[in-house]
Amino acid sequence: MTTEVVVKTGLRYGASGKLLDVYQPGGASGPVPAVLLWHGRGPDERDVLALVARAAAERGVVVLVPDWRPDAPDGGRAHLRESAVFVRRNVSDFGGDSERITLAGWSLGGKAAVGVALNPAAFGDWRPRAIVGIAGSYASAAPTTGTVPLDDLRRGGRLLPPVPVWLVHGTADSVVDVERSRELCSALTEQGWPASLDEVATDHAGVIMTEFVPEYHRCLPSTAAHAVEAGSRTADVLARAAGITVQHSSRRS
Repeated sequence: MTTEVVVKTGLRYGASGKLLDVYQPGGASGPVPAVLLWHGRGPDERDVLALVARAAAERGVVVLVPDWRPDAPDGGRAHLRESAVFVRRNVSDFGGDSERITLAGWSLGGKAAVGVALNPAAFGDWRPRAIVGIAGSYASAAPTTGTVPLDDLRRGGRLLPPVPVWLVHGTADSVVDVERSRELCSALTEQGWPASLDEVATDHAGVIMTEFVPEYHRCLPSTAAHAVEAGSRTADVLARAAGITVQHSSRRS
């Protein structure tokens, strides 16, 4: 059973003037968990995450999806930081619980999210409830921190209070190989962090219920069975990471 979703679009979230969309489950009797969800490398592509954000909201979480620009001089760090500050200060206005915020991202956004967990000092020492990395690669510098998540983990992972890390990756991903998430999941486990990896039978775009359309140079909604199934699994993971009980799906951990 799904929940009706109220969508609010085009909200300004910081000094940069960037925009943010909110997917809010209707009918909640009190504050619900929230997810801040970052898009990937394409600049200002919050719309790419619309389907998976709505699906997660149907499962009972408030999902906030901001635009940001990885091509900015600072790699988008100011935009990402502004979006996190905005959500922490204002999520209650959308029915969310400021003490239960999960940070998530797809592709480059996934690397950015994981980077916050593994180098919190570089991102204002914020500790989200959980992290979700979707089809990310973690062996090069994260835009949030300027440091390499895997290096940060191996250097100081045991010195940090662990944050649960949930990973999702398509087994047919030709943009970022699924081995990148397997590598991070194993490294997290070795350092004593709670970590899980859902492997889904789709590609880099399908994991968020989209397909890459070359003539538009972007990902657009997909109705292909593999993308619908994989995107639903990703929405399940976002909800579970946030603390919502959803129907179990198979998981590699």
